[in-house]
Amino acid sequence: MHTDTERCVRAVQAKDTRFDGVFFTAVLTTRIYCRPGCPVVPPKPRNMVFYPSAAACQQAGYRACKRCRPDTSPGSPEWNQRADLTARAMRLIGDGAVDREGVPGLAHRLGYSERQIERQLLAELGAGPLALARAQRAQTARLLIETTGLRMADVAFAAGFASIRTFNDTVREVFALSPSELRARAPRHPATPGAITLRLPFRAPLTPDNLFGHLAATAVPGVEEWRDGAYRRTLRLPYGHGIVALTPGAEYIGCRLILTDQRDLTVAISRCRRMLDLDADPVAVDAQLRTDPLLAPLVDKAPGRRVPRTVDEAEFAVRAVLGQQVSTAAARTHAARLVQAHGEPVDDPEGGLTHLFPAPAALASLDPESLALPRSRRTTLITLVRQLADGELTLGPESDWDEARARLAELPGFGPWTIEAIAMRALGDPDAFLPTDLGMRRAAQESGLPHTPAALTARAAAWRPWRAYAVQYLWATDDHPINVLPE
Repeated sequence: MHTDTERCVRAVQAKDTRFDGVFFTAVLTTRIYCRPGCPVVPPKPRNMVFYPSAAACQQAGYRACKRCRPDTSPGSPEWNQRADLTARAMRLIGDGAVDREGVPGLAHRLGYSERQIERQLLAELGAGPLALARAQRAQTARLLIETTGLRMADVAFAAGFASIRTFNDTVREVFALSPSELRARAPRHPATPGAITLRLPFRAPLTPDNLFGHLAATAVPGVEEWRDGAYRRTLRLPYGHGIVALTPGAEYIGCRLILTDQRDLTVAISRCRRMLDLDADPVAVDAQLRTDPLLAPLVDKAPGRRVPRTVDEAEFAVRAVLGQQVSTAAARTHAARLVQAHGEPVDDPEGGLTHLFPAPAALASLDPESLALPRSRRTTLITLVRQLADGELTLGPESDWDEARARLAELPGFGPWTIEAIAMRALGDPDAFLPTDLGMRRAAQESGLPHTPAALTARAAAWRPWRAYAVQYLWATDDHPINVLPE
């Protein structure tokens, strides 16, 4: 969108927050960059230049606005609705791949050369992978500076900087303030040692009922819980583990993180945002779904529904197999048994969480006879976890959605329902669709839509590329705990 100057100018003059994170406005006279919804008086159109990313603004020599803080905008919805090289690279960069593995590691995971990735990102985002990762490190540093009492040296290395000098120079360049000045300007809040409290922005509207209701109703005991108005769960992270508490709010999602290693902050935030689908563009989604006269009343009743996703793609794949042809309660029971037998214990001084969900490597060697499942499902589960553990099957931010579907279809016991559920909630495909799901078919029939899989699929062609969101609106017509925000 940043190339459509007239449209960008109109958005800035209207202070339209729907475009925050979609493009950024750089001001030639002040050398700062803002989000489109910045509350200050808009600059003259001749002084505006538009960029597709904060990293591109920083690379061009602009500093972040101190009023609108553009670095805290929701992420671009582009990267969650596409499966091409740029989108997969952006999801991996958001997951901290460049900080941990460098550009060579990013290229290896994507299956392209470093030069190809550099060229593609520069063409579309105006910045290469190193600049994009640097912008992310700067935002992580700002969060740590403003929300914790960590020493600046600890902040620098936790944010991923290789040296304190680089950290100081980057913060000054991006924010036009030193790290100490940033901390002095931040509001003072009582801090709990080891805890980081922050706000996760999203594009309005957001209906939290089915989002948090689904996560709470399907919560695996010991790994997830609903407590004191928040969804809490354990996190397996690259450098350690953590516990997150996510609280729905009218303007933002409250996020409280306890991490064993502060270097995991960026990854933890990125995964929580993906799980809650916070970078979605609900206006675009709902506008498309409203074109169907039978879906429109469902959208108008509760606009802004999100797709509840996951923080761990492999974990969700295992849980999808455990949930085949059984009730939600039975699926939770099966998962809880695996957690108690094979999960890693954790301490939770603030609640009742006890374990990390077992990694594929921990499940690959288990005895199939120990599983209280039908023989065919045991085979399905063991085959899945062994392929995940061996690296023969990869499910992650870098996954090509169609290729992942094809690989899953080769495994025994993986039918359309399981594959599409994983595509929707683990891989994040916004067009994943479940026409064979019993709840979907029942909701479609009650709404006057075709309810046979073939006819429903044909009708849903007009909902593309947002069929996963149509599934949420149809599921929400049922009186099921997944659709109710817990007390």
